[in-house]
Amino acid sequence: MAQSDAPGHSGLDALQYRVWDDMEWEEVTDSIRRKLVHGPRMMIAQVFLDEGAVVPKHAHENEQITYILSGALHFQLGHDLEHEVTVRAGEVLYIPANLPHQATALEDTLDLDVFDPPRADWLEGRDSYFHTAADG
Repeated sequence: MAQSDAPGHSGLDALQYRVWDDMEWEEVTDSIRRKLVHGPRMMIAQVFLDEGAVVPKHAHENEQITYILSGALHFQLGHDLEHEVTVRAGEVLYIPANLPHQATALEDTLDLDVFDPPRADWLEGRDSYFHTAADG
């Protein structure tokens, strides 16, 4: 038997196929919703933020790539949030592991976030930092 045909070695046991439009939104706060797809080594999240929504300052071990599909997010990054960048539709921001950051939605915004490794805090419901902001 060829290695690719051996049980447990084909990768088919972990294969996932999802349709974003068929997935239910998870209500993170009153103004932030998300959908998640993940494997053992990476995660992609579709995140919708209402205008004015705030993702409070936090840091995580995960590398993050944020791709804005529509809208705009204003990021503040660094220990004292001293670096600022606005990321708009069609633009991408890479956030290194353990870099403190926060974001504010300048308008209704849909983004795709990719994480490596997957966000264990999101999967296990330990993302209470979302609830420290005034918005929700």
